[in-house]
Amino acid sequence: MNNISQLLTQAIAARDTADWSSLNQLFALILENSNHPEIVECQEDLLELALLIFERGDFHSRWEMKTVFKRLGSVAIPKLVEILSDDTVDSELRWYTVRILGELKNDKAIPALISLIQTSDDEELRSMASLALGQLGGQAILSLSDLLATEDTRLLATQALCYIRNKDTIAPLLSVAFDSQVTVRAAAIEALSSFHDPRVVPVLLHSLDDESAQVRRTVVTGLSYRRDLHNSELNLVALLQPKLYDDDLGVRNAAAVSLSRIGNDAAASHLYQLLVSQQAPVQLQIETIRALSWVGTISGLEYLQQALNIIKSQTLCEQIVTVLGRVQQSDLIDKAADILLEMLRQNHSACCFDSVKSAIALSLGQLGKIDAVEPLTVLLADSNTQVRLHALAALNNLAPEKQWNLAVL
Repeated sequence: MNNISQLLTQAIAARDTADWSSLNQLFALILENSNHPEIVECQEDLLELALLIFERGDFHSRWEMKTVFKRLGSVAIPKLVEILSDDTVDSELRWYTVRILGELKNDKAIPALISLIQTSDDEELRSMASLALGQLGGQAILSLSDLLATEDTRLLATQALCYIRNKDTIAPLLSVAFDSQVTVRAAAIEALSSFHDPRVVPVLLHSLDDESAQVRRTVVTGLSYRRDLHNSELNLVALLQPKLYDDDLGVRNAAAVSLSRIGNDAAASHLYQLLVSQQAPVQLQIETIRALSWVGTISGLEYLQQALNIIKSQTLCEQIVTVLGRVQQSDLIDKAADILLEMLRQNHSACCFDSVKSAIALSLGQLGKIDAVEPLTVLLADSNTQVRLHALAALNNLAPEKQWNLAVL
């Protein structure tokens, strides 16, 4: 196999004769040996050729140069910064340069990236520069914090700080948590909710009543992941409960999901009250049914059972039966199966709907309880073809060794 020096000599000759096809092929061979120690000795020639291909190449060849630039490390940074800082260079090449500088994670690129955010009219380039600074991590925090002072750069700086997820970003993010721009507030709150820091909690609680529904949704969701607060003196369930009746449907949906994540009896009780109230549209009721199944407690399933005796909607009854069949916790499977079997034994009013009976059969098959075989066998004689088909499928799942009579279909 040719060594790196030989390949470079051939590549330089291809460059001198403008044989771009050969140059790309030779450089591909060099890339295959990019960890070879001889790379360091030839780095100046390698960088020159890499930059040539980078400037002239197509999408694939340009992105391939990232491997070379990474191998060369800080040697490549000045040239890449030079490309980035030249506003006469086509935007596509600058876009690739920004992406590669983010990948290289070298602090020498910070001034150029900051300058791009401050001066460029290309929003896509500015956003990419923000992402690149986020990839640079802690070494970019100070420079990004400075960008928070200007309204035009505040959102991009906030988004970059959010990406870093370093405790040193808490202070600058707190400084914009009540910013006049909704997108800035929402981004800051989303990031801050992941930090277990005493400075953050008061800000999150205050933001529960933000005038923006986007911010309220963000904080409601963020608080649900703060397991350290679930059993604290804050009584997070009581704080989130009013959001089930928020003016914004998205906030209400987020509150239902968040209470399900907290997963205790108090959360289940609030979800049940919403479900059977007259204040929830169908979409929210469906989300609440799912949330009650996600709570992961016996009480959550019992509330679903009670709801079946109150709700008359075919759609909602079918949804309850469906989520019962998706229960996976071993200590809840028996309870879910018992609720479904009792519906069949007592010919529950919801069973007047063929779609509900079909859903019961399907759910019993998913739960895998052998006790369901006998009641499912009865459903094989149902007058509705879909019910019979689902019962047969469930039986084949529960007791595949038996030869079920297909003639009933």
